[in-house]
Amino acid sequence: MLGTPMRSTAARALVDQLMIHGVDHVFCVPGESFLSVLDALYERSLATTIFRNEGGASMAAEAYAKATGRPGVCFVTRGPGAANAFAGVHVARHDSDPLILFIGQVKRSVKDREAFQEVDYRAMFGGHTKWTAEIDDSRRIPEYLSHAFQVACSGRPGPVVLSLPCDMLEEEVAASFTPRYLEIETAPASEDMARLAALIEQSVRPALVLGGTRWDEGSRAQVREFAEAFDLPVATSYRRAPLFDALHRCYVGDLGLNANPSLVERLRNSDLVIVLGGRLGEIPSQGYRLFDIPTPQTAFVHVFPQPEEFGRVYAPTLAIHSSPRAFARALRELTPPTSRPWRDETARAHEEYLRFSSSFAPSGDVDLARVIIWLRENIPAEAVICNGAGNYASWLHRYYRFRRFATHIAPTSATMGYGVPAAIALQRLHPERLIVSLAGDGDFLMNGQEFATAAQYRLPIVFIICDNASYGTIRMHQEANFPGRVIGTDLLNPDFASYARAFGGWGALIERTDDFPSAFAQARESGLPSILHLKIDPDRITPTATLSDIRRAALSRLQSAAVE
Repeated sequence: MLGTPMRSTAARALVDQLMIHGVDHVFCVPGESFLSVLDALYERSLATTIFRNEGGASMAAEAYAKATGRPGVCFVTRGPGAANAFAGVHVARHDSDPLILFIGQVKRSVKDREAFQEVDYRAMFGGHTKWTAEIDDSRRIPEYLSHAFQVACSGRPGPVVLSLPCDMLEEEVAASFTPRYLEIETAPASEDMARLAALIEQSVRPALVLGGTRWDEGSRAQVREFAEAFDLPVATSYRRAPLFDALHRCYVGDLGLNANPSLVERLRNSDLVIVLGGRLGEIPSQGYRLFDIPTPQTAFVHVFPQPEEFGRVYAPTLAIHSSPRAFARALRELTPPTSRPWRDETARAHEEYLRFSSSFAPSGDVDLARVIIWLRENIPAEAVICNGAGNYASWLHRYYRFRRFATHIAPTSATMGYGVPAAIALQRLHPERLIVSLAGDGDFLMNGQEFATAAQYRLPIVFIICDNASYGTIRMHQEANFPGRVIGTDLLNPDFASYARAFGGWGALIERTDDFPSAFAQARESGLPSILHLKIDPDRITPTATLSDIRRAALSRLQSAAVE
């Protein structure tokens, strides 16, 4: 029974549909274009987190989706609000996460007059979403929402945008109760698994690369059991490290920026590479140089939930149309070959990873390598680290060892400003867990106003700001291409510890590495959102390079070219 229709406003019907589809949290910046929805959220007591900027709200909803696998839901107002929210839609698209963005719209009676803040959202978002539509008939709300959730979660997940004319939301409708959306798992055919088994049997140097979305704890555990039984070396794609325990004997590292050169070389020389769940985009493919295009130099197995991806860049030896969850279950059908000549190499590769994630050259009074190593050895394995974009993240990727599922929430699109709202979403989702936001100085201030949101909800997030007084990543590329010609990358920053206190939080300035542990402990003891302001050496731009070295190398190259 779907229930007897009841009279309701369209706004209430919409919120009821959200709850039917399992939505337990909404992220929002309020606007007059959807006041009736705000009232319906109040009436239904649906948990809502209010942000200071729509970019923060949409990124928080995206982070919720990344952490749970369920659609993140965000409401913003028309025009400028929608423009601000685009950043979260961009992340959801590139990261393959289900996001549903609702945008208030002008009244239907004034459409196409360029009314106040009117925008054609199909034109604005159409090329970047899985579906963009406008609900101009309140009776079709159940239909539109059913389709929106199904589209956002099916195949390769992604964003959906629905605009809501404000007068439509106030209409009275007969609300019907539709079924919840279905999570459809496309499973591999038995002949695909047989071909995979044969490829593994013939291999001498195989490797497994994990990435993408549509994972859960169960599929992660099943892949671990498969790797153990087959002694396979397992790498993770860019910012997908929590898909495998870093201390497991089969783990060999991540394919991100500044990846371990020995890992890159191992994969380049493998005779069988199985890419499970990911697209192997520009960063994990090391700038599309890891494998030949379109036909890789190795046997190449690609497992992905959306068939359009096959052959988009790499022509696979074997294409398996399957979600990671269904594929992980099917792996139980495979029997390990009696001869596994790669076993010793797997052990050796794991040891190389451990050395790579421990070795560092000391730098400055605040050594970011030592800070990250302290974190990995002292905070709980279930703690969640959120970050945005910037060279500071190179230290996190290299030195932190993720042990648990969904404990790193960061955009594979490398979007600045993501870590602050993501941490807020995760602390709201997991009030009992430690949530750490790691950011650069430029990165933090892209959405630094959301520290006010953390303070308003009294969220005890620890925000760590790595301050090198610059847009460091851009400065690095600037020095490599136009050495010594610095423009636009120097930053004058506030005292971030005072910034935290101004909002009612806790803050500390850290100018020596040895002061970090006690400051971290005090931040936790405060029970408040806190900022640890790390003053780091602006010259040390990556774990292995300085700006001075990059500039000298670029100048030498230019001088050599001039002589020639």
